[in-house]
Amino acid sequence: MGWLAFVLPCLTLNYLGQGALILDNPGASENPFWNMVPQVAYWPMLILATAATVIASQAVITGAFSVTQQAVQLGLLPRIDIRNTSETQAGQIFVPAVNSFLMIGVLVLLVVFQSSHNLTAAYGVAVTGTMLVNTLMAYFVITKGWKWPMWAVAGTLIPFAFIDSVFLTSNLLKIPDGAWMPLVLGAALVVIMWTWVRGTQILTAKTRKDSLPLTDLIEMLQARPPHRAPGTAIFLTSDPEVAPVALMHNLKHNKVLHEKNVILTVRTAERPRVPERERVRMEPINDDFKKLTISYGFMETPNVPRALGLCRKQGLKFDIMSTSFFLGRRSLIPSARQGMPLWQDKLFIFLMRNAANPTDFFHIPPGRVVELGAQVAV
Repeated sequence: MGWLAFVLPCLTLNYLGQGALILDNPGASENPFWNMVPQVAYWPMLILATAATVIASQAVITGAFSVTQQAVQLGLLPRIDIRNTSETQAGQIFVPAVNSFLMIGVLVLLVVFQSSHNLTAAYGVAVTGTMLVNTLMAYFVITKGWKWPMWAVAGTLIPFAFIDSVFLTSNLLKIPDGAWMPLVLGAALVVIMWTWVRGTQILTAKTRKDSLPLTDLIEMLQARPPHRAPGTAIFLTSDPEVAPVALMHNLKHNKVLHEKNVILTVRTAERPRVPERERVRMEPINDDFKKLTISYGFMETPNVPRALGLCRKQGLKFDIMSTSFFLGRRSLIPSARQGMPLWQDKLFIFLMRNAANPTDFFHIPPGRVVELGAQVAV
């Protein structure tokens, strides 16, 4: 708050000063900031501006990492490699894929626009578009979080939305001059997120339709007990109400059931962080099966073995070296007759194939993982 009280007046005076300069000298509109800098202060101001640019670029990179992690946790993007760079600060992360994408993007901008002056149109649309999106998002915060009455919401946001819309529509006139770039980039991200969310929903619905309810499977196993293997088996699944694919394949092909079986689901809560006391929730089904739910905030990095250590306090005792993690791996086949359009099916399959391995994403010891797969048409 202290920095805001210092920076906000400085920015306000800077922009008002540029406006006053243009009103007094319309020819200064070509480069108002540098035209109002005295010649004696040119080099110190250039050094300061360069340092501010470097600092701002670091903030952009850090923000891109954080937003990507949150999008992955919320299920808007496929799993990607996210590395923690600090043992004490949970928010310090490095995302190699995003870092590479930013580097390629900067190089493309250098080739396409060639000078910072040509980026003005793209910058204007990006900034004014962000302002309008922030106003729209504020509506949900004010109505659902703060519980303001509708008349107060309308009186607060309509003036901002009007100003933002005027700025954005005026900048849209510069689409041929480069304003197309942020629009194309934003549209591409929306298509990717939409494809991933829709494809995941279709895949979940198809899996549920073709699967056996877990309660029915347990009744069948009690009627005809299979061969029992020592140790604990943990089956990862996104839907704990149906029998995991890996469990069904293990029974079908290996004809074996472990002494202890845990149906594990990792959930993402609608808040940044989940307290340790709320991390795990265990629900016994019978002597052979337990349901286990591990919850993380959308700003946290899942670590399944560490969370399983908390289960010892709830009576789930296991040795990590005698525990097997079973993962279901699905090989997707595009289908033009169901689900999404064929091009979107192929995009979803591409995203699925390039998603990070769940073993690495959940920090599961690779030597304890068994993968059992099947082909699914989407």
